[in-house]
Amino acid sequence: MKILGIDPGIGRCGWGVVDVIGQKLVVGSYGCIETKQKQTAEKRLEELYTKITEVIKKEKPDELGIEKLFFGTNVTTAFSVGQARGVVLLSAAQHNLKVGEYSPGEVKIAVTGYGKAEKSQVGQMVKAILKLSKVPTPDDTADALAIAITHGFSRKMTSARML
Repeated sequence: MKILGIDPGIGRCGWGVVDVIGQKLVVGSYGCIETKQKQTAEKRLEELYTKITEVIKKEKPDELGIEKLFFGTNVTTAFSVGQARGVVLLSAAQHNLKVGEYSPGEVKIAVTGYGKAEKSQVGQMVKAILKLSKVPTPDDTADALAIAITHGFSRKMTSARML
């Protein structure tokens, strides 16, 4: 099972691929799509859509995990993240990918065991779980891998419940 994890954002959108092989999680490729602030919102979203679609076509994931929209104090940021989520979900639908959505707290619990873990703790656990030599950067990339890991763990739990 190949899972594409997405940490959506209009300025930076992290992505990471994790293969679930038996009981093991194996890292595939990962990266971060960055758009230029000087571009219009529609051009940034078009670029994000094009690049996410390229990742999906190249990596051929079976499923996609994405972070749920979290409303903090900055509503403007939440709206742009929502727009980024929309283009990612559109591309996922066009490629018939099953999608799992996870709150930041759910991801932190799955990866660190603590729902209020710091970003650095999440990064360190991603490094340990996937046996990487260093924490992926920027944070958006580590977060995307954490979301893929969470989706992998979630699938295992769902399978165990069905037995």
